Amino acid sequence: FSALVLVWELVIRLLEVPSYVFPAPLSVATELFNGIASGLYLFHLRIPMKAVLSGFALGSLAGLLLGISITTFPVVERVLYPYVVALQTMPKVAIAPLMIVWFGFGIQSKIVLVAIACMFPVLINTIAGIRSADNDRISMVRSLGGSRLQILRYILLPSSLPFIFAGLNTGIVLAVITAIVGEFVGARTGIGVLILQANFSLDLARVFSLIAVLSISGVILSS
Repeated sequence: FSALVLVWELVIRLLEVPSYVFPAPLSVATELFNGIASGLYLFHLRIPMKAVLSGFALGSLAGLLLGISITTFPVVERVLYPYVVALQTMPKVAIAPLMIVWFGFGIQSKIVLVAIACMFPVLINTIAGIRSADNDRISMVRSLGGSRLQILRYILLPSSLPFIFAGLNTGIVLAVITAIVGEFVGARTGIGVLILQANFSLDLARVFSLIAVLSISGVILSS
């Protein structure tokens, strides 16, 4: 990483690339330090993070419950699953204006968008995990008089945990992306709003510093 930053700095200086085309890493680092030290970045970061965590919790819970329902009741899969897939294939940029019309410019519209984005990876991984459970263990519990709830609790859910956590890891990354997309479409405050403002004024050093803030936040959340 240090070598990459050094080459980046040297290329910018040697080729005399204008800052409004591509900023030098020193300018980005300075802007990042000033933004954090002044409290501006942290203040605007709290808003999308609230949407990320709230939407992630709601979407993950919905995906988990829906995945369990689909694998338990075949009629749920036949009735609801096609609509879930259709909802997931819609670009979030396309449905973000609808969320703003229905829920306003506040955090509620961002939470709904994030929940929709997080639900599908958790749902798919829950289904895959439950269906990968050992059938012999399920048959043994049934032969001993185990109920459907006991099979779910002691066999299906423990077997599917690696899949579920993989879906959660994917979902939290999508949550950060979706929250910023929602701010791009319509918001009064937030990191996305700062990026748009800096982009309009061709302050690319600030844009890169804000992207760095989002990248660091995403790495921390996914770890």
